[in-house]
Amino acid sequence: MTELLQNLALGFGVAFSPVNILLCMIGALVGTLIGVLPGVGPLATIAMLLPITFGLPPVGALIMLAGIYYGAQYGGSTTSILVNIPGEASSVVTTLDGHQMARQGRAGPALAIAALGSFFAGCVSTVMVAALGAPLTSIALAFGPAEYFSLMVLGLVFAVVLAKGSVLKAIAMIMLGLLLSMIGSDIETGQSRMGFNIPELADGIGFVVVAMGMFGFGEIMRNLEQSDTRDVVKAKVTGLMPTWPDLKASAGPIGRGTALGSILGILPGGGAVIAAFAAYTFEKKIAKDPSRFGRGAIEGVAAPESANNAAAQTSFIPLLTLGIPPNAVMALMVGAMTIHGIIPGPQVMLKQPDLFWGMIASMWIGNLMLIVINLPMIGFWVRLLRVPYRMLFPAILIFCCIGVYSINNSPTDVIMTAAFGLVGYWLVKHDFEPAPMLLGFVLGPLMEENLRRAILIARGDPMTFFTRPISGGLLAVAILLLVIAILPMIRTRREEVFVED
Repeated sequence: MTELLQNLALGFGVAFSPVNILLCMIGALVGTLIGVLPGVGPLATIAMLLPITFGLPPVGALIMLAGIYYGAQYGGSTTSILVNIPGEASSVVTTLDGHQMARQGRAGPALAIAALGSFFAGCVSTVMVAALGAPLTSIALAFGPAEYFSLMVLGLVFAVVLAKGSVLKAIAMIMLGLLLSMIGSDIETGQSRMGFNIPELADGIGFVVVAMGMFGFGEIMRNLEQSDTRDVVKAKVTGLMPTWPDLKASAGPIGRGTALGSILGILPGGGAVIAAFAAYTFEKKIAKDPSRFGRGAIEGVAAPESANNAAAQTSFIPLLTLGIPPNAVMALMVGAMTIHGIIPGPQVMLKQPDLFWGMIASMWIGNLMLIVINLPMIGFWVRLLRVPYRMLFPAILIFCCIGVYSINNSPTDVIMTAAFGLVGYWLVKHDFEPAPMLLGFVLGPLMEENLRRAILIARGDPMTFFTRPISGGLLAVAILLLVIAILPMIRTRREEVFVED
């Protein structure tokens, strides 16, 4: 306990430096902004901002990017409640009851409960990150190459099981990500592979190129084909303080949503989206009168908003302790760490404790900032929502192109990003989810390295992955999950989870 308090004191010392406070505030503001604006999610934004982080100190850059991620969960509720358009994917379910409350003249309590629920969930999940950080890191240090490989396989299987839509399509996307990660030079021999004698592919495809193409350019194309009509609540938002019955009705859902989100955030492939759906479904199942849901039930706002924020922050646990990203946004965070020469994994806590604990402390500060940012600025966000998307997208597009070009000063990178944008658009149109592909792309080099190292240590014996207890156990769980996911009954149930009533 004493050690934990000392570590947190170190973290707050780092987080309270003027530069980091400023970057945390910028992250929270940008996160809220992109959460509010429909069609500009944290994935696309972090992908766009990766080039900017080159000039920032590593701790400050990661604090800002983390602020954008959990800030978007806050901002997404505003647009869901007032406009009936989820600004962020994890806020889809908030539209069901949130907008109905707004139409009944109860937009103020809905927004307040969403913000308070998110704040509570954020604080609890940050405590979890701090408490579990050290034990998980010590466990991870006992891992060898075989264990790491098996853990990454399990992570990818989780991404398949928890992905929306078809299991086979999710597997196909992961395989595509793994294949793309192999382009470039062989890690042992240095020989070029899958480069087709194209000089620009000699060092492989850049992470920023794939991320910004699939999620930046692809997102723009998807948004442009949608209608720009928005059902903005015209009435002035008043009465932000929720009543005692509102607080009483929301207390249970906030607690249950926080617990559910915290667990699902840790699981690979889960994240904020599935946490919000699961929390809403659970509250509807246990409600005395389920028919209230979809007609302005405050529980339908409190539970998913708490769950998505809790999941957003606990997803940092596997990233910071094991070096494995549990979702696509965390894969981008791995990219940001790599850009700054930081190898994600258990060594981060030991070798760079200021980075590890500084990030955790910044989450508390960020959550407090978000309460202050969100509630007083609701009027401003409402006015911003009236800006048509067709006026925003040219600026986003130019910003993306400049960002990609600035990394290597290469026009080829811009062309490849545009090509990945077209691929990303096509994939989404045909119900292929790009997120598993990005996970495969990030984990591919790490998997290959650990696979080769494990085989080399075992003198070419592939059974080493099954004979080592931890590695064998992880692979057994992965195979079991995959078999269960393929079963027809389970497959049908999986698809139903993502359907809104």
